[in-house]
Amino acid sequence: MQKAQMGSSIVHVEEDDKFMKFTAFNRGAFSRAALYAGVAAVGLGLPAGAMAQDADDEVAGDDGSFDDGIIVVTASKRETTLQETPISVSVTSGETLENAQIRDVLDLQTVTPSLRVSQLQTSSASTFIIRGFGNGDNNFGIEPSVGVFIDGVFRSRSAAALSDLPNVQRIEVLNGPQSTLFGKNASAGVISVVTREPQFEFGGSVEAGYGNFNDMLIKGDITGPLTDTIAFSLDGSYNKRDGYATIVNLNEEQNNRNRWAARAQLLFEPSNNFKIRAIGDYSKIDEVCCQVTTLVSGPVTGAINAVGGQLDTNRFSYDAFLNFVPTNEVDNYGGSIQADLDVGALSFTSITSYRELKNFFLSDIDYTSADIATETRDQAVKTFTQEFRVTSDFDGPINFLLGGYYFDESITQDSAIQNGSQIRDVFELLAGGNPVDILTGQPSVFNGVEAALGLGQETIFRTPLLSQETFAMDNTSYSIFGTVDFEPFDGFVLTGGFNYTDDKKDFALSQLSPDPLGQVNLVDAFITLASGGTITTRDQFQALPAANQAALLAAATNPNVNTLLPLQGFQFQPPFLTIPNAVEDGRTRDDKFTYLLRASYSVSPEVNVYASYATGFKASSVNLSRDSRPSSADFVAGPGGSSFAAPSSPITDAGLAVPNLSSGSRFAGPEEATVYEIGVKGQWEGFGFNLALFDQTIEGFQSLAFTGTGFALQNAGQQSVKGLEFDATIVPTDGLVFTFATTVLDPLFDDFPGSVLGDLSGVQPAGIPEIAISTSATYTHEFGLSGNQLVTRIDYNHESNTPINNGLPTFNAALGNTEIFNREVNLVNGSMTFKMENGFEVGAYVRNLLNDQFITTVFDSVAQAGSVSGYPSPPRRYGGFVRFKF
Repeated sequence: MQKAQMGSSIVHVEEDDKFMKFTAFNRGAFSRAALYAGVAAVGLGLPAGAMAQDADDEVAGDDGSFDDGIIVVTASKRETTLQETPISVSVTSGETLENAQIRDVLDLQTVTPSLRVSQLQTSSASTFIIRGFGNGDNNFGIEPSVGVFIDGVFRSRSAAALSDLPNVQRIEVLNGPQSTLFGKNASAGVISVVTREPQFEFGGSVEAGYGNFNDMLIKGDITGPLTDTIAFSLDGSYNKRDGYATIVNLNEEQNNRNRWAARAQLLFEPSNNFKIRAIGDYSKIDEVCCQVTTLVSGPVTGAINAVGGQLDTNRFSYDAFLNFVPTNEVDNYGGSIQADLDVGALSFTSITSYRELKNFFLSDIDYTSADIATETRDQAVKTFTQEFRVTSDFDGPINFLLGGYYFDESITQDSAIQNGSQIRDVFELLAGGNPVDILTGQPSVFNGVEAALGLGQETIFRTPLLSQETFAMDNTSYSIFGTVDFEPFDGFVLTGGFNYTDDKKDFALSQLSPDPLGQVNLVDAFITLASGGTITTRDQFQALPAANQAALLAAATNPNVNTLLPLQGFQFQPPFLTIPNAVEDGRTRDDKFTYLLRASYSVSPEVNVYASYATGFKASSVNLSRDSRPSSADFVAGPGGSSFAAPSSPITDAGLAVPNLSSGSRFAGPEEATVYEIGVKGQWEGFGFNLALFDQTIEGFQSLAFTGTGFALQNAGQQSVKGLEFDATIVPTDGLVFTFATTVLDPLFDDFPGSVLGDLSGVQPAGIPEIAISTSATYTHEFGLSGNQLVTRIDYNHESNTPINNGLPTFNAALGNTEIFNREVNLVNGSMTFKMENGFEVGAYVRNLLNDQFITTVFDSVAQAGSVSGYPSPPRRYGGFVRFKF
């Protein structure tokens, strides 16, 4: 490879037998000293926010190291240096991922303080959060506010972005709305994963690792030319690990690892201005997940123990009691074709992709060894995307980017809750039944209820299913986006950007609720009994004189008179109103114009500053859960859920109301984001930093809350956050690199009167740490002129003490939100790698060195009022590895 420096550009020339490849990057006034300092820093393995690996294989070496002084990111969909990019972006290089043993995006948060990733009920249920904004963890109808893109392809659900990270060149985390650069759902930010292209020189690597919990990892990649114009690459990984939790009564492990991934690429490059990159990948997860601990043991615990059930209340014992081994299976596969064409000063890009995701799980949702209830969920997602864009590289003061994006996705879900063999006994004990009668199979409370309501004997909680659902959603959207840069004089750039998005969703939900108790409204049932069976319909009740209606209703809603009312707590799954119907059309239609205004200035060769105002948008999300309910504009129930006393509403007037129907939401409306941001980036020899101050607001933030049996989806009026992001890199001497990155956030619910917890307006949103810190030290010892190195790295990740959530709809509501659970994170990780000049490497690593323990999140225990469950953090992990690069 020949290199030459020409004026203000650094030029890379690569020769092969057929033609000369020529790539030039306009450096402006970017100093050689700054470049050399940056190269030294990155070459030693920097964490988030410091520097980045080059996007082009002409610049990056085959092993992903830095071959020369061009350090490039593509956060703005142009190749620019990190210092020149006027966006708050954190970058983690492939070398840092290797050195820190970061295997998937769940671990990425330890080096990126603005990012939080949480794993919940299953291996596939994760949430990405940037600057405190994020959602979509366990409901496929909700698209995430943080967009995840892998090689330019949008992964619409977190389950499609969780496979082990193969052959990664760098990961860019873009903070704040990015709608003018990305065509789909980037109202809170973007995670962009860039992998290595196939190379025209033969090479690759193979790695094997072993750690505690019998953690075995094998991965490798190979690349090389097939012809002068076609190169290939193959990579794959397999990770198997014993579970760090134990299902004690079954003597089985939980929270294990069992996943593999494979990917093939072809690069067709017939000339220096045209190339096509094709990628096909497949990954599979088949694991037992996830460990749940009981934080508060409520009244149901006594009934569970009475039927022989067990549970563990030691939150960090990693002991579980279940009546079967959970199943979590994820199949994620697809392909993409990217074509790039340079015609003079214009560059054209097309990215076409098709992906499928299959997600299945079977969970013991009571998290005890009693046979109470299980849930199955079988989900499928099919996604087609097409992106076109053109960028300019004119010599004059104006340059632009213009793009179009099309998205077409279908989602199906078949799910059910199965009644266990002991569910009736447990609930009869809670209802005050005689324990001896219940445990010996004698008639008890529910037998009397069945007789009083005219239900068949031994039918309440004796049906095989408590509920069975079929959900489907089709989503099509298109957007046009672009930016224009105007540089009136050297170093000063004005940028305007826009995005117009049109989004359409059509959805259908149906549910069977076989349990007979749920089919009966207990207020209406009392009125029917009190009237001697003469009033059995709403029309008959409404025909009564007003005084008679009031008297009957007063008695029916008085628990001292209507002794059936306490049974309402056992009506977990009432009948479901299918949608679409004559009132609800089962569709959303959204469109929005968003924009960006920005000014940036190169104060000196070492310092750049910028200020921006941007808006963002995310379309409506649909509640694909059994808690989907018509809006209060379409239906209002009577007192106690009465249909007889329900006021006039479109659903009632159309004769569509079903017993125990309540109002809620079918979907949440769009999110609209705005952010003011100012930033400064500096780079000198041995020192660099980035600072961003921001004030970000999302109107209509789509809030998703677990209620104990399903999910409540609604819009918060307005949620905002003010804060700063700072990162610095110090290279005090050859071989030693210090990094420090922090995010400071001050979030607020400006307006949220209708939350499931009541009015949260003026309250600080929970789960958002005020201070997050990621810092590291890396030392590379050179063994003379041998070419051998010893790379030692230690990093620290801290999240300040913060409430996990603002309360729980069942547990905390009963206590007036006076008992809130908190979390603080202090993770120390380390690694040491001996790298030989011949490509052989051997190393050791530890994650969570000090075995820090915390609860990641909490929730109302399923159908166990007064109990609280939570997910404990993983314990210490350590191991060693050998790697060979060739």
